Amino acid sequence: MIRERERHVASGLVAFPILFLTTIGVWWVFFQAVNTHEMAPVMGSLFLIGVQTIAWLGFFSVGPNEGRVLQFFGSYQGTVRDPGLRYANPLFTKKKISLRVRNFESAKLKVNDNIGNPIEIAAIVVWRVVDTAEAIFQVDDYQQFVKMQTEAALRSLASAYAYDTFEEGSESLRSHPAETNNQLKTEVQARLEKAGVEVIEARISHLAYAPEIAGAMLQRQQATAIIAARRRIVDGAVGMVEMALEELSKKNMVDLDQERKAAMVSNLLVVLCGDRAGVQPVLNTGTLYH
Repeated sequence: MIRERERHVASGLVAFPILFLTTIGVWWVFFQAVNTHEMAPVMGSLFLIGVQTIAWLGFFSVGPNEGRVLQFFGSYQGTVRDPGLRYANPLFTKKKISLRVRNFESAKLKVNDNIGNPIEIAAIVVWRVVDTAEAIFQVDDYQQFVKMQTEAALRSLASAYAYDTFEEGSESLRSHPAETNNQLKTEVQARLEKAGVEVIEARISHLAYAPEIAGAMLQRQQATAIIAARRRIVDGAVGMVEMALEELSKKNMVDLDQERKAAMVSNLLVVLCGDRAGVQPVLNTGTLYH
């Protein structure tokens, strides 16, 4: 595996005046050779002019948050990260690669969640290149690689969770966004490690049921929410009734037999569990006994 090696090359501000002066000297030699009308000095000066022309190709610039990957006839020679005008072997190829932070939003993918419901999901990934050698040499196109692997990780995440759930302690895409986003970031990073890419942030940007089942799932979601809410209400009402009976028994305010306790429990549950405002219990004005 090829890993990045940072390489420091000569400053272009130092190399420029040196190369400029030598270029003037070479051309002066050429004109002097022409004046002698001898072929050997002319050919020698022409050769020097050719070498000098190639030497000018060694200049290149490096911007902030940018790198230049140097290759010599296919062999990796290192990466220049120092910004400014630089000079290196003119026979080196110098491929520019951005080290800036970038973001990418995936297309809306239609996948099945953990319980088989078709959903639409999309994600935003914030990333940057941290190893230029891996980004250039380990994958064919690292930007396309980021897109494809992000979508693959997103499909894997969607199939591991349900869209939504009302069961206590169960995680879902909708109810636990922080956990699912962290898992998405971890999975995307694992897939992009070989491309020299660091994932800074990954989060779900779009989440919805597929259009063909959206209406039915909304009704199911509402029904499940109502059932969960009523269950919570009933649990609370039973606890309040139990507390009321205990307090009455402790303070000896009234002595209730089992039948009167049943009537009291019935009235309290009617009031506490009623789904409409103003629910009134049925009061017995006589006696429970003949």
